Amino acid sequence: MDDDGVFIITTVPAAQHSRPRSEICEHKGIGHPDSICDGVAEAVSRALSLAYLRVYGEVQHHNVDKALLVGGESAPRFGGGKISVPMRLIVAGRASPLPDTDMAEFVCNAARQYLASTLRCDASIFLIESAVRNGSASLRQVFSRKRSMPLANDTSFGAGYAPYSPLEQAVLRLAGIMRSSEFRTTFPAAGDDYKIMGARIDEKMHFTIALAFVDRQITSASRYFEIKAKVARYLETAIDASREVDINTLDAPGAVEESGLYLTVTGLSAEHGDDGEVGRGNRVNGLITPCRPMSLEAAAGKNPVAHVGKIYNVLAMEMARAICAEVDGIAEASVQILSTIGKPVAQPQLVAIEVVMADGFGVHATQRIKEVARSRLARVDELSERLIHGTLPVF
Repeated sequence: MDDDGVFIITTVPAAQHSRPRSEICEHKGIGHPDSICDGVAEAVSRALSLAYLRVYGEVQHHNVDKALLVGGESAPRFGGGKISVPMRLIVAGRASPLPDTDMAEFVCNAARQYLASTLRCDASIFLIESAVRNGSASLRQVFSRKRSMPLANDTSFGAGYAPYSPLEQAVLRLAGIMRSSEFRTTFPAAGDDYKIMGARIDEKMHFTIALAFVDRQITSASRYFEIKAKVARYLETAIDASREVDINTLDAPGAVEESGLYLTVTGLSAEHGDDGEVGRGNRVNGLITPCRPMSLEAAAGKNPVAHVGKIYNVLAMEMARAICAEVDGIAEASVQILSTIGKPVAQPQLVAIEVVMADGFGVHATQRIKEVARSRLARVDELSERLIHGTLPVF
């Protein structure tokens, strides 16, 4: 172990690091109720950040990382059903005011624009409400006291690791395929709401997928099962034909009516009772990984220049990747970064790094690890810029 100020570096010989026999990994798709909440919260934060930059020249205090999606009610039917109770989306948080701006209208517009640009269903089926209020004086003061460097507005930590395991890579590959325009064109009956659960035992992987189907694209139960089988074969072929993909395992065998099938009007499970909330979905790397170090912070919607619950989770992931890529002799790296409220974001209280050594790990490697970590900390303002402009995903 190497102790150097805030940097604690632990090295583990590869011979002492073994891969567990089993592994679980999950991804919630863009139309999942939790992902909808994450996406809306992040879109509102980006809209506020850009507006603050235009008006004040810098991002002001805000955190809009609380959103609740209350599911509606629907009556799916082969060939097309109807929504009887619309979905209700409530966005809550704190934000500094903008001059001559109705903040409730601003928040609702940002949310609606995100839904319209991301989901294929009509965004008007969502009833959107803003519960965003002014922030506390003490937290606004963090911004007024900052000098050349933003100050952390929370004592929190972020966690990251690299590289992805084969199972994690496969889950992300599936997620990318299911969100692609090619998949959507090939299977118009496949909705935007899907969840992928990957499991590995030794070398064998299995994937269970929940996928909402759009009723107007399906004429009968037999057609539903036919399309579902085609989707499974398509995904198996895309990732590896030897890997098994099961879709909608709750479907009633031999069903001839809509009941008992995962059929929806909009392609979203939220239309008929499934609810969502910010922070219950993917971590900043797009995965839910109970076998890995991770933070439970809801990154989406948090302030991109001052809230370390967002910044440090993204930074820890990028730092771990950089260490693996730029330091010889490292097989794996995990990073945990801890802040202190009121202290500069680029000066954390602790950076704990653990690496698994491989062939080529030299005597100067720990010093090189610190250099890579420091260089990432020194460029945290660039990371914030990428978050503000939406080029860096957080769920």
